[in-house]
Amino acid sequence: MKILIILSRVPFPLEKGDKLRAFNQIKQLSRNHEISLFAINDLGATSKHQAVNVLSKYCKRIEIVNLAWFQIMYNIFRSLLSGLPLQVGYFYSSAAARKLQSLIDEVKPDHIYCQLVRTAEYVKHIKDIPKTIDYMDAFSKGVERRIPIASPLFKPILKRELKTLLKYEATVMNWFDNSLIISSQDKEHLSFKDKERISIIPNGVDSTYFHPMILDKKYDILFCGNMAYSPNIETAEYLVKEILPKLLPLHPDIKVAIVGTDPTSQVRALKSKNVEITGWVEDMRTHYASARVFVAPMQTSIGMQNKLLEAMVMKIPCVTSSMANNAIGAVHEESILIGNDPDSYAEQISALLKDETKAASIAESGYNFVNSTYTWEHVTDKLERFFS
Repeated sequence: MKILIILSRVPFPLEKGDKLRAFNQIKQLSRNHEISLFAINDLGATSKHQAVNVLSKYCKRIEIVNLAWFQIMYNIFRSLLSGLPLQVGYFYSSAAARKLQSLIDEVKPDHIYCQLVRTAEYVKHIKDIPKTIDYMDAFSKGVERRIPIASPLFKPILKRELKTLLKYEATVMNWFDNSLIISSQDKEHLSFKDKERISIIPNGVDSTYFHPMILDKKYDILFCGNMAYSPNIETAEYLVKEILPKLLPLHPDIKVAIVGTDPTSQVRALKSKNVEITGWVEDMRTHYASARVFVAPMQTSIGMQNKLLEAMVMKIPCVTSSMANNAIGAVHEESILIGNDPDSYAEQISALLKDETKAASIAESGYNFVNSTYTWEHVTDKLERFFS
């Protein structure tokens, strides 16, 4: 089967969740299908040459369209007039749409697969080719959670974005034959009644790349992610300002690593004798393997925390929030530990640091759980059924 995949970002390098999901789905789907890729490259954020070198292993045809700053500004202005959500308008360009149509005419795909509602505008007019949309996350819920903490200047913009997204998320579903989302939690966050027709396709983990490694335990606690992403910024601050002070009386020499690309000034300000801020690292596996406990005390979360799957499949005991675990479904006190406030997080983390037997048991159970449920091969087999 010929599958055309349309993305709002080039799926390489893999520093963001949508890129990671797209890349691994492409990789797995290419085993049985001919893949063509159309991707927007806003502000030339990704090296085309580097991306094509990697993606050409899995894609027969690749079309990457750069969006310059002036185009993006025009796109945003146009979306304000048209009533489109800003993040949909941001990624839509009539020049890109013409290139996509040329690609469709050339490839003649049997199925079109769009990731995120950001790309839906490009194919809403196509009626003669089966189409699938991956909502991935409940974008509207993410915007809603940001409104209370937004600055007075930004708050009206977010309120407008929420209003338009709620309408757009409901409308988009009517343009596609199949609709997917990453978790039942995100499905529940959608506000329209037809959401029951949406199927759940979770993320996976590459268990051939992420696997148990034996290294010296340089860190007691590790948290990682894109450190320019507001939920990760909030979580890093919560870990250092709320949880760490509860741990210091019992573990005065505790070492915390906050790892991830593009740390903001807020994140860099968390550095201390107990806290290391690394920025981007070339190989995340060595940092997972160097940690005694992985924590993801997410305060706001949509989607699925890939970082938890990666840590668990590397046999690192994990502590997270019930919010983050809802998307994964691990069992508390068996394959993961759950905290709800600074005191309970500190209690769970301290228990793992003090009791190596318990830590090893949680790590082993977490490894078995992820390895049997969340490999990319397993979850992409489910995805493939929607294309037949």
